[in-house]
Amino acid sequence: MFYYLFIWLHESFNFPGAGVFQYISFRAAMALITSLFISMIIGKRLIGFLKKKQVGESIRDLGLEGQQQKQGTPTMGGLIILAAILIPTLVFAKLHNIYIILILVSTFWLGLIGFLDDYIKVFKKDKKGLAGKFKVMGQIGLGLIVGLTMYFSHDIVIREKTSRQAYVPPSELFNVESNAERAKMYTKVPVKSTKTTIPFLKNNEFDYSVILSWVGDGYKKWTFLVFIPIIIFIIIAVSNGANLTDGLDGLATGSSAIIGLTLGVLAYVSGNIVFANYLNIMYIPNTGELAIYISAFVGACIGFLWYNSYPAQVFMGDTGSLALGGVIAVFAVLIRKEILIPIFCGVFLVENLSVVLQVTFFKYTKRRFGTGKRIFLMSPLHHHFQMKGYHESKIVLRFFIIGIMLAVLTIVTLKLR
Repeated sequence: MFYYLFIWLHESFNFPGAGVFQYISFRAAMALITSLFISMIIGKRLIGFLKKKQVGESIRDLGLEGQQQKQGTPTMGGLIILAAILIPTLVFAKLHNIYIILILVSTFWLGLIGFLDDYIKVFKKDKKGLAGKFKVMGQIGLGLIVGLTMYFSHDIVIREKTSRQAYVPPSELFNVESNAERAKMYTKVPVKSTKTTIPFLKNNEFDYSVILSWVGDGYKKWTFLVFIPIIIFIIIAVSNGANLTDGLDGLATGSSAIIGLTLGVLAYVSGNIVFANYLNIMYIPNTGELAIYISAFVGACIGFLWYNSYPAQVFMGDTGSLALGGVIAVFAVLIRKEILIPIFCGVFLVENLSVVLQVTFFKYTKRRFGTGKRIFLMSPLHHHFQMKGYHESKIVLRFFIIGIMLAVLTIVTLKLR
């Protein structure tokens, strides 16, 4: 909203300083600061309110050190995260931008599913919460919205290089004349495309339509049959990965902040013709605006970490964890970097895999030998390390270090080909 107000003031009255709202970098910084402020202020008040209403977490006794001390800790703190993301984005972003619209819808949609789950657990006293099939149906619904919009909307396009050899040296990166020439290196007319980015390859673009090339002539018109299910799978996988990771104080929150910073870099360079040319990556017009959203996302995570770090004063619950994971998935899909998810979401991935492997191996050995065996002492993986005697804060910090290493590797893939 402020964007439109200050641009109007700048254009109509040449209001001093109003023109700065044209710059994504300024609005992203303001979104980050505002998000931190909101999460810090709302967080304290909401925690007090939740304590007053006795909205506490019910902890199952798994025999883990310090577990019972968490009994009664306020939950549903994801409301703090949602407010700290949505308000700054609504204030500083271009609300007519299709990418902003999609990411806001995704945040609200998944936050609502998580809220319903927490509400049933806390207020209806049903420990099972929202039935798993309804969660999956909600995630599938969001995948359909995102997939169909990306496939059919004429506002979601890319501009392809006229030649893969087109390149402007770093010494001329910010030269105005070079920038004009750089624009000519991309097709004048943006095109609809189902291409995505493949890491570590020189000509690093893959078109999902190739999967159906065996169909024969006209196969491209059926690409949505592959494209949309892939998006649905990604949203379900990452959303549930974040949900499983939310088992130690600050683990999911801090990991999401690291991932958010990585996505912010990827979104900014993908939506900026200067950097897209220099890095020789896909140029996606208008995605730079997503930097405002992801700045608010990172600010919300860091602000919430103030209260969620060990020992946690509040838990995010599914209200936060489902939304964080799902938003990360949708964001990656929008900037065509979803194949990089196993790298920058490596922490979520191993948490997911540890549960899948544990359950699969247990069922297999029980059917084969009559007694179920386990790979890990307990899953998800962070509980395995707890069972081995590591302190909770040490596990979380080491996961953060791994997350930072994976984030750096992700950014390095921009040039490591």
